[in-house]
Amino acid sequence: MEFIEDSSILAITDDFPIRTDQPIHKGKVRSVYWLNRKDSQRLIKQKKYKVPLNTPLAIMIISDRISAFDCVWYGKNNIKGVPGKGASLNAISNYWFKLFKKNNLADNHILDIPHPLVWVVRKAKPIMIEGICRRFITGSMWRSYKDGKRKFCGLTLPEDLKENMELPKLLVTPSTKGIIKGVPGIPEIDDIHITRENIEENFSVFNFLKMEDISQYEKLLKEGFSLISNRLANVKLTLVDTKFEFGYVTDVYGKQKLLYIDEVGTPDSSRIWDTQAYQMGNTVENSKEKFRQLLLNYFVDYDILLNKERVLERKQLALNSELPVYFFQKMSKTYVDVAEIITGSRIALAQKPRKEIIQILKNEYNIID
Repeated sequence: MEFIEDSSILAITDDFPIRTDQPIHKGKVRSVYWLNRKDSQRLIKQKKYKVPLNTPLAIMIISDRISAFDCVWYGKNNIKGVPGKGASLNAISNYWFKLFKKNNLADNHILDIPHPLVWVVRKAKPIMIEGICRRFITGSMWRSYKDGKRKFCGLTLPEDLKENMELPKLLVTPSTKGIIKGVPGIPEIDDIHITRENIEENFSVFNFLKMEDISQYEKLLKEGFSLISNRLANVKLTLVDTKFEFGYVTDVYGKQKLLYIDEVGTPDSSRIWDTQAYQMGNTVENSKEKFRQLLLNYFVDYDILLNKERVLERKQLALNSELPVYFFQKMSKTYVDVAEIITGSRIALAQKPRKEIIQILKNEYNIID
């Protein structure tokens, strides 16, 4: 895949002239603009969104930035993102969310898709957990196991496991989403592995409304994993592990319900292997894990990428490093190829995404000042 001109890479997403009276939330990959009450209610009526009229709405714009080890990375020649990454991730999430609805899984927070890089979403109260399902021992679980630990997120792992081996059963291994403060046994650091017991003892701290919803969240985790895994098997891909996030919304009947938020089943939130290669004893990544491996091989002191106590050093490293161009070329091909395999459709890459987004949000949604 040839490298695309800079104007086609959407790297900056927090400076759109979208009408909002709240601070813009800029994540590592997405930016969120909360609409004012008047615009939210107007769009709910105009677009016939099936939500209560007082539901706050947001515009979520996904970038082509790439993050790994909790840092955003850049390349030489002023490369600030991966061509096609944002469109690929959104297309994959949209595909899975439609399939979830078709198969009577829980709903999601997306109400509308004005542009391949844009979602209109409803406000949800997030569960402060990244729910991770693992089918194979790899990544942080393998590093822990290799160091002699047999407990992982409160689960006891069997002896004699080998790296990348399939586990006896699907495991739920949660970690914190954001910093959880004031809970004994949980360090005040983002993305810390926790146990089910941690969640049960502090369910309200994690934003669960009631204890029983912990089982519901685990059910949704396993259902989502199973559906995605089965579908990927049809296109000779293996779902190794994946992350889900959840939140509560109020439905049109005034009832609180738990649903999927953020992205699902993407190369950023999942490890995806080539099935045939795995059966022959190799692991071929079709996910952001490929980028992580490039980084681990590139930096001599790779401990700086893995050690949570060196996060400030890592952020400085990411800020000051200009990675080789081929890193971004490889990842562009990975994202676009896997998106087209999963969705069965060509991923059309906008040449001037910023201009397109502004035009659509101004002419069709009237939220651009």
